Amino acid sequence: MSERRLTAQILTIFLVLLVIGDGWSATSRVAPQLPNPGSASMSRQQQQQLGLQTAAEVYKQMPVLPDSSPVTQYVQQLGKKLQTVIPTQYSWPYQFHVIQQSDINAFALPGGPIFVNLGTINAADSEAQLAGVMAHEMAHIYMQHSAKRAPKQQWASILGALGGLLGGAAGSLAQMGIQFGAGTLLMKYSRNDEAQADSVGAIIMYKAGYDPRAMAEFFAKLETQGGGNGPQFLSDHPNPGNRVQAVQQEISNWPPEKYHPTSAAFLQARQNAKGVTAYTAQQIADGAKSGRWAAQNRRSGAVPRGSENASNNGGSADAANLTNLSYSQVKPSDRFTTFQQNGFSISYPENWQAAGNQNSVTIAPPAGTGQDAIAYGVVISAAKASGTIDDANHALIQSLQQGNPGLRIFDSPRSVQVAGVEGRATMLAGNSPVQQGGQPQAERDWLVTLPRSSGNCLYLVFIAPENDFPQLRPTYQKMLDSLQIK
Repeated sequence: MSERRLTAQILTIFLVLLVIGDGWSATSRVAPQLPNPGSASMSRQQQQQLGLQTAAEVYKQMPVLPDSSPVTQYVQQLGKKLQTVIPTQYSWPYQFHVIQQSDINAFALPGGPIFVNLGTINAADSEAQLAGVMAHEMAHIYMQHSAKRAPKQQWASILGALGGLLGGAAGSLAQMGIQFGAGTLLMKYSRNDEAQADSVGAIIMYKAGYDPRAMAEFFAKLETQGGGNGPQFLSDHPNPGNRVQAVQQEISNWPPEKYHPTSAAFLQARQNAKGVTAYTAQQIADGAKSGRWAAQNRRSGAVPRGSENASNNGGSADAANLTNLSYSQVKPSDRFTTFQQNGFSISYPENWQAAGNQNSVTIAPPAGTGQDAIAYGVVISAAKASGTIDDANHALIQSLQQGNPGLRIFDSPRSVQVAGVEGRATMLAGNSPVQQGGQPQAERDWLVTLPRSSGNCLYLVFIAPENDFPQLRPTYQKMLDSLQIK
């Protein structure tokens, strides 16, 4: 009897230890944190500029669904859900677009733009698998892989070649290791980059409530398809090896999580995607040569956000994509970053984007620009000047009015001190691309004209619908106060 009691006591102690051990193991698990991405030879502003200009080339060479497409809207909603878990100081102005291509692929551009093929949406068995592909691409941007791979001295050439994206730009960039055409438009990634994107992507998925294993399982699924060639995704994203095992090992010490199930929205989006025409890589390559996709994208309203197509004045009447725009979609961040170019620098909200060329720069929220239209933001440009600053200001107003017959002076020019020089500030009134009830809203355009030592002048046009201008005025004033002219 005593031996039985002793055996029972030992068994009880053993079971208690097991329970305590399991509890200790569970409580010792630590939720993963996104790593410090480090720095690249390209500045943050340069990466965004490169991404926006390269995205504009994608819209010329590939059929892209407009943002109004239900498939694109779903992908953008899923992307926003993933983006919310990224710390503000490390986040980027991510964009999510869908290409009408049947091949399974996705690619990311520096600074934020991400493109997902219809074929990828159709191939995903669950929302988590699609989220995994998108999180993987977001991780490439987060870790600045493209910007880190090119030598510093090459970036000036790359940005220069992208300045117009015409003529021989594609050939120049191809020589630098950037692929153009129907397949991809990005820097080639190394296996180490891919492993890192898997790791960081898994953390993004986990924090957003998606099972990270779904990402690795999707990639493993692709490896079994297509015989010896495999999907395009695998040729652009070299397999670092043992993806499933690596992800499982990474998440083994993370606290248990109740992951999101596949949503009805995903099932509907995939059903919608099957009803959209999808082209092969060869068809897309042939169409790019004839300019078919550029024309098709214009007709459908698929236009790159923040591209150089944004108007250089405040009164363009093309309201595509801007009809239902609200202030909440363009609200500026309190955190500012700096843009430098052509002898001047200026600070602007970090959730806005800067894009342009050597002659003109547009700084605006991504949602605040459409094809040939800018509803919110600032245009900065240089102009030849003769005579006094008043003469230069008067000439600029006349030039703006020629392109916008409805533009008028709302408040007479006033003297203003900016960057240590005396200039002129004039409030103009016109029609905004933003519509309400089918009619354009009233717009305010704050023109600031400043003399430069070269004899030319620098002018800035701060733009917003009349109702929203008072809310943006402090941000615009802060931007103006930060202006430095060299």
